[in-house]
Amino acid sequence: MTTGILGGGQLARMIALAGLPLAQKFIILDPSADAGAIPLGSHLQGDYDDMTLLQQLADKADVVTYEFENVPALAASYLAEHTCIYPPAKALEASQDRLVEKNFFHNLGIATAPFAHVDKLEDLQQAMHHIGYPAILKSRRFGYDGKGQFRILDESQLAEAWEAMQGVPSIVEGFVSFQREISIIAARSVSGETAFYPLSENIHRGGILRVTHCCHDDPMQQQAEAYANKLFEALDYVGVVALELFEVNGELLANEFAPRVHNSGHWTIEGAETSQFENHMRAILDLPLGATTACGFSAMVNFIGASAPDDDILSIENCHLHLYDKAPRKGRKVAHATIRSDDKALFEQSLTKLIALADQYDDS
Repeated sequence: MTTGILGGGQLARMIALAGLPLAQKFIILDPSADAGAIPLGSHLQGDYDDMTLLQQLADKADVVTYEFENVPALAASYLAEHTCIYPPAKALEASQDRLVEKNFFHNLGIATAPFAHVDKLEDLQQAMHHIGYPAILKSRRFGYDGKGQFRILDESQLAEAWEAMQGVPSIVEGFVSFQREISIIAARSVSGETAFYPLSENIHRGGILRVTHCCHDDPMQQQAEAYANKLFEALDYVGVVALELFEVNGELLANEFAPRVHNSGHWTIEGAETSQFENHMRAILDLPLGATTACGFSAMVNFIGASAPDDDILSIENCHLHLYDKAPRKGRKVAHATIRSDDKALFEQSLTKLIALADQYDDS
């Protein structure tokens, strides 16, 4: 069989690496001539809304998936008329617009931070009466890794914040005093089988994920799985999904969801019985899902802007390196490494060394 992937970056690369042992062939649509996944399949070079290329993809692929959520929803809808595409187009539509996404959560009974839509400065000024300070103003579309956001600490910053949005439709959200940022990675197959990974505890800086820990027997696991199930049912979902959450006094508030494999699930490559990437392939091919059991202790560290020398990373005990074949650039995820060990003390020692090394080369 042949799987099509919209996008050819590191997530597509890891999907393809997981699919090759399942005898999958890949065809990748990406505008770049040298995207990281290109060596693992045939390449259609062009824009994601190029109808000629989309038709070629539909003709050649038995099933299509995507590696990022800013794929044009119309492209996904077109592909759905000509082949199978998972996750479904309505998952893209729900996740691409922050206001739509927040309303979607509320309709499912999933709590969020307070929010309001903002189309002009007067909307922002009015909203702050009930949102309160501090708050964060975000563009409704195309923001990720801290982009398209402005933190508002007091009333004096409102005009500056709105000017920074350059007039695009936005959403303002109240800050919550959370104890942890966590995410749940889950999978659902075409037949409706579901699987849930242990929760990931995430540490961000500058809006970019830095470190993720696998959490064993976490008390929030059951509530997070219940939220993920609501997403699955509402969207008739197929594939892997990541739901990002805040823990606040023993309750979970939804931040956002990503209808794709996710950075906070990279620890599963070495740290789980079946990686998120293999389970994504199994889900969209309607194969039985693999066990999501954690294997010992594991965590993932991102390298942002630049990576440390390979020798320095791999000299750390129990460390596994994943390079993305990307040129160094400020704020860019260029690699990640995981620590996995059955020995908790050794795991913690190695992780401390890896975090220090990543911080040394950080360029964000």
